[in-house]
Amino acid sequence: MTFYSRHRKDFGRDSETLRLHSPIDKPLVFIFAWLQASEKHLQKYAEFYHEQGYEVLSVQISPWQLAWPVYGSQKVAGDIVKFLANNEFPRGIVLHGFSVGGYLWGECLVKLTAQPEGKQILAKIGGQIWDSLADITEIPVGVPHAVLPHHPTLQGFLRNYMTYHLKLFHEEATQYYVKCTHLFHHEPARCPALLLVSKTDPVGTEKANLRLRGIWDSLGMKTSMKCWDKSPHVGHFHKHRDEYIELLLTHLRSLDLPNRKAKL
Repeated sequence: MTFYSRHRKDFGRDSETLRLHSPIDKPLVFIFAWLQASEKHLQKYAEFYHEQGYEVLSVQISPWQLAWPVYGSQKVAGDIVKFLANNEFPRGIVLHGFSVGGYLWGECLVKLTAQPEGKQILAKIGGQIWDSLADITEIPVGVPHAVLPHHPTLQGFLRNYMTYHLKLFHEEATQYYVKCTHLFHHEPARCPALLLVSKTDPVGTEKANLRLRGIWDSLGMKTSMKCWDKSPHVGHFHKHRDEYIELLLTHLRSLDLPNRKAKL
């Protein structure tokens, strides 16, 4: 987990409990990054949120941690849940996730539903944004795209391996992907959501996101969705910058965050 602070504020924390030495006095945006996300790209999102008066914390997993959940993504999710449980967020939390970041949040939901105080922790979250949300069935497409973006031939080899991996390692990996996906769809944080997708994205498909929106609508959640005709995976901010920013601002203004000033 990495803090992005506009004024280089040091959020010291206890290494065992992950409790911060001093509480965050602004609303927090928790970014769940995509695979192989660079510091430079995450910084652009952090700068946007800093301008709106938020603090920013990002988290991401490696392809290895995705492939072997028990030893990888589940341990990361455990730290995230510990951090959420052991800290107060008087100004609220907004989730902004990309691609497989939705899967990582699903691992967090698994751990939260197993805890008596899980609902209290989820109540700290006042809004969520999911950009290019990857359906778990598209892992064989998404991982090669992220790891080898400029090598289509090698992507093919890795795609074949990932398909094999999902079939062979059902007990060690695939069963956890299925469980996380179910919880992400049916037992989410019950707060307003914005889905950002593209018709040309082979990983975060329009069809999968429409299905998710339908489920969330049936749960009574306020869910908005924007689908561009043409835009690359996790590239909507770069491709449609002005519209993307306006969508974020509109969504942020609609959230009922505690003690949040109306002006953004």
